[in-house]
Amino acid sequence: MAKVSSQDLGTQPIGKLLIKQAVPASIGILVMSLNILVDTIFVGNWIGATAIAAINVVLPVSFFIAALGMSIGIGGSSIISRALGGDKTEKALKTFGNQITLTLLFTVTLVVFGLYYVDAIIPAFGGKGTIFEPAKIYYKIVLYGVPFLALCMMGNTVIRAEGKPKFAMYAMMIPSVGNLVLDYVFINLMGYGMEGAAWATTASYLLCFVFILWFFASKNSELKIKFSHFGLQKNIVKEIGSLGFVTLARQAVVSITYLFMNNILYDLGGETSVTSYAIVGRMLMFALFPVFGITQGFLPIAGFNYGAAKFLRVRLVINTAIKYAVILASMIFVLLMVFPEAITRLFTHDAEVIKETPSAMRWVFAATPIIAIQLIGAAYFQAIGKAIPALLLTLTRQGFFFIPLILILPIFYAELGVWMSFPISDVLATIVTAYYLNKEIKSTLTIKPVEKE
Repeated sequence: MAKVSSQDLGTQPIGKLLIKQAVPASIGILVMSLNILVDTIFVGNWIGATAIAAINVVLPVSFFIAALGMSIGIGGSSIISRALGGDKTEKALKTFGNQITLTLLFTVTLVVFGLYYVDAIIPAFGGKGTIFEPAKIYYKIVLYGVPFLALCMMGNTVIRAEGKPKFAMYAMMIPSVGNLVLDYVFINLMGYGMEGAAWATTASYLLCFVFILWFFASKNSELKIKFSHFGLQKNIVKEIGSLGFVTLARQAVVSITYLFMNNILYDLGGETSVTSYAIVGRMLMFALFPVFGITQGFLPIAGFNYGAAKFLRVRLVINTAIKYAVILASMIFVLLMVFPEAITRLFTHDAEVIKETPSAMRWVFAATPIIAIQLIGAAYFQAIGKAIPALLLTLTRQGFFFIPLILILPIFYAELGVWMSFPISDVLATIVTAYYLNKEIKSTLTIKPVEKE
């Protein structure tokens, strides 16, 4: 894959450039989502359908804690990139040290809190009935590894800030491959059940941490921190927090959504409905990876050309990204509408789950072809540095529409109301995003007569 320089972002043909940027991003997202997908298939076939539901209960808790690491990483990496570019090495080192300290302080505190209140947290997130015990087993073991995951997510963004995307890609692949191999060993060969699934996940986090530790200790990294760099500095902490808040807010809403969904579905349909949601949720992560890749590829192109006042190119990349993403999303939509039962059978042999999940999957993905507008629209505001609109549009679907809908519609339509909430919130969020994107284009991206392509 040819390397894309900053000058290329402002000169190369948009279509070719977008593909160059989107393919590596898609591969990275594919590796992570494929790991989650295959892991769920292994657990469902080797342990049982209830185990899938149990893991789905634990995910929002562990991922929210780990998302603190990602938020601290994204906020600090922005500072590090600018510091290195401005030859301010000491500030970059101090920022990295502060990132490590903050990540450890927050995650270890939350893990201790999470373990102490385990018997209250699991039912709160839908771990009731027969789901409770396997969820508790998985939760306690995985939580031991969550600080390592948070440090990995933080470290990965710093590696990218240093301009080492190849090592960042390796860091993403190691836990994915390691988890799948260890799943096979611990669950299938050694018969450890839920304990095996949990230890495979925790060990994979540790493998990733070891790799990242090696990277920063080796000559590959410019950031050689000392003990003095770990002391928290108020202005750096404040800047890290303000820049990382969007990521944390997004993950918080995701965790709240899981909390509501697992509890509502358990009350309406028991363990079967929670398992169906877990399967559909894995497909949401996996099936849309090329669309997410287009969105990630779009960001630097839009941001660079906006900064260079090349508004014709900005408008062109918006239109091209939406067009490519709509085509890919439509292809995904057809596959999921035609083969939902076959997809469900990959995860489980449970007859009740197989009966319920295909219908749910069709509802959840019913508005898939139009989500590109929502994703690209929110990404555009992020790319040009307008944090508030980016945050609000990112939260529009789940925070402003989806959560209220899943609280209201089941009153009238029972479980069907839950599944109907997905396409309705997608349509509403897309309309809102399209309105503000179009307004922004007309008011800001005015093409000057002298502007050249």
